[in-house]
Amino acid sequence: MTGILDNSAPQKRDHGGNLSAAMTEFGGRPEDWIDLSTGINPDPYPVTGLTASDWTALPDEQARLDLIQAARAFWDVPAGADIVPAPGASALIAAIPALAEARWVEITTPTYNEHAAAFVNHGWTTVAHGPAEARVIVHPNNPDGRLWSAEDVQAPLVVIDESFCDVCPQNSLIHLAERPGTLILKSFGKFWGLAGMRLGFAIGDPELIQQLGNLQGPWAVSGPALRVGTRALRDVDWAITTRAQLAKGAERLDALMHAKDATLVGGTDLFRLYEVDDAAAWQQRLAKAHIWSRIFPYSSTYLRLGLPPADGWERLEAAL
Repeated sequence: MTGILDNSAPQKRDHGGNLSAAMTEFGGRPEDWIDLSTGINPDPYPVTGLTASDWTALPDEQARLDLIQAARAFWDVPAGADIVPAPGASALIAAIPALAEARWVEITTPTYNEHAAAFVNHGWTTVAHGPAEARVIVHPNNPDGRLWSAEDVQAPLVVIDESFCDVCPQNSLIHLAERPGTLILKSFGKFWGLAGMRLGFAIGDPELIQQLGNLQGPWAVSGPALRVGTRALRDVDWAITTRAQLAKGAERLDALMHAKDATLVGGTDLFRLYEVDDAAAWQQRLAKAHIWSRIFPYSSTYLRLGLPPADGWERLEAAL
C-alpha cells in the first residue's frame, strides 16, 4: 500500500469529527461547514415520538428489554448469544480489555486506533501479527473497508467491530457470536446517523456480556436512546431503502473523485478511501471551502471522505 508507514505501535487517539479544530484554523461557524471527516449517514433516522418521561424518568427496564429484543431480531442474533446495549460502541471498546488478563492483543493495521489505545490503557501489548491472547478486527475495516472471515478470528478473546457492517449485512460475522470468548460490536452512530444519541451494542459470549453489563452499572442507556433505538431497529423498510441510497451516494462520490485523478483504495458505502498525490494539500484545499475531510498520521497519500448531505454535492464538486 503506497504511503503506509509502520503503525505497529499504538498511535495517539485520532478521530474524524474534530470540526472545532478545523474552525480554529479556517474560520466559519459549525453551520457553515460540511463535515465529511466521519462515516456518518448524512440522512439520519428521524427522531420523533419522544415523551416527557423519556427525559425525566430513569430508563425503564422493560424499555431496555424491548431494545434488546429488537436488536436480536434486526441482526439475527444466534440464540446462544446475549446482548448488552451501551452508551455508544466507544464505551464498550474502553471496557472490553478489562475482561481478561492483560497479555498480547493482535490488531492488524491500519485500522481504527481506539481499540489499541483501550487495550494499552489496560496494560496489554499490541502486535500487528499473532499469536496473541486477544484479537481485534474491524469488519468492514476503517479506513480501507477490508472484510474478514471466520478464519481470521482465532483467539481466546475475539472482538469483531461491526460498526460499519449495517451497509453490508450479508457480510456480517454475527453467526460467530455464540463462540466462547467472542464479542461483536454494533454502532448506532454510523448507519442510522445518530452519533450524538450514543447507543451501541455488544453481542456474544453470555459470560462476557454479563461482565460488560456489570461494568456499566444500571441505567447506562438513556430513555430517549432506548425509545428511538427500538423504533429504528424495527423499521426494516427504512434500513433497506437507506442501504440503496447510500450505495448510490458512494458511486457518485467515486465518480466525482475519479474525475479529479483520485484513486479509490477502498471503503464502505458510508465512507470512501482515496489515494491522492498529497493528502494534506487536498484537506487544506477542501477546508478553505469549509469542507472537512480525514487524513491519517500513518499515510501521506490517503484521504477519506464521508458522503455529503443532499445539498452539499455541488459545494464539494466546486471545492475540488
